[in-house]
Amino acid sequence: MASTKSGAAAPAEPGAGRELRYQRVYDLVLRLIEEQGLEPGDKLPSTAELTKLADVSVISVRRALDELDHDGVIERHQGLGTFVAKPRLISQPGRAGALLGTISQDERPVEFTTELVRIAVGMPSRNHVRALDIQEGQPVWEISRVRSREGRATVAERATLPLSLVPALDEAELASGRSLYELLEELHGITEAYAEQVFQVDRPSQWEREQLGLGPSDTVMRVRGVSYTEDDVAFDSYQQSYRADEFLFHVQGPRSTPRLVSPEAAGSWGVRALGAE
Repeated sequence: MASTKSGAAAPAEPGAGRELRYQRVYDLVLRLIEEQGLEPGDKLPSTAELTKLADVSVISVRRALDELDHDGVIERHQGLGTFVAKPRLISQPGRAGALLGTISQDERPVEFTTELVRIAVGMPSRNHVRALDIQEGQPVWEISRVRSREGRATVAERATLPLSLVPALDEAELASGRSLYELLEELHGITEAYAEQVFQVDRPSQWEREQLGLGPSDTVMRVRGVSYTEDDVAFDSYQQSYRADEFLFHVQGPRSTPRLVSPEAAGSWGVRALGAE
């Protein structure tokens, strides 16, 4: 029983203080990976073996494997078995600098190839006009690129830049995958000082489906942002769309200790009752 503010006893929640059976399997798999030093691609015990090891039902094992799969800890291949998954990509979208420089895996940079989908001058929508604090009818650049890893489209990005600030761009450099912001600094002396960003988990738009090869029921993490110079001049209204199931997003304050909470840490973040094994 739990005590209420008035001192009266309140009924305990169903299952409070009792370990869920599927959670036992979940924790067991995490311990096996850690204690045996298993690497991505290493095979894990079968469903039948986990049933015996954890002394639970097949239903509990399947529920645990579903959770582990969802959390990116394991990969299941029909007819082959269950394997330790590759670590998800870590994106730090709040960090200033080139987009690809903010993405890592196991604290190592990730190699991407780049496709320049579109570069053109046009008239901005009202949202871009407001975000960039420019006059309606003022022309802008629109640059669309797709970043691929191991032949798979992973990130789609669109940048919108006022022509008044950026009168010229190097298409060949952008097609080669070079950082847009490096190019802006080199050509026009524009340097990012800070950015405003909005994060949205959503079903993909038609454009995102086309660029990333997604279905209508898939999920994207969409980052919309505006980048500013040290003088508070907005120079880029952008959108970055990530495959939501392949990324973790890590944001830290300017004074926080790096990796105080490891973004790729798997496992339960619950609190186990005292006395529970």
